[in-house]
Amino acid sequence: MTDTITETVSTADTAHVPAAAHGVGLTDTAALKVRSLLTQEGREDLRLRVAVQPGGCSGLIYQLYFDERVLDGDALVDFDGVEVVVDKMSVPYLDGASINFEDTIEKQGFTIDNPNAGGSCACGDSFH
Repeated sequence: MTDTITETVSTADTAHVPAAAHGVGLTDTAALKVRSLLTQEGREDLRLRVAVQPGGCSGLIYQLYFDERVLDGDALVDFDGVEVVVDKMSVPYLDGASINFEDTIEKQGFTIDNPNAGGSCACGDSFH
């Protein structure tokens, strides 16, 4: 099992709050992959934004993308040099979630283990 790194948290409103501010964990493997992708982008102002949006056949979908912005109300956690930002509307849906990166012969990509997801669709792209 891969350990989750939890370090400093800050929000647009406060300087430092406990790491439970957005409740999302990032495994060492995922942090390494994000760092690699950020290096390929060649920009030091980017961070990983994780969001939950309406969509998909089960009602909600995850979004993971690089963003240079930190908006009012965003929660930001630094995982060993990788900043992860979650908007205030997504925090309740993502509390306790863990992001990992899998690279096997069967699949490659980021996975989210979310205890708040009540179920998902057959394709696995959305949840409720």
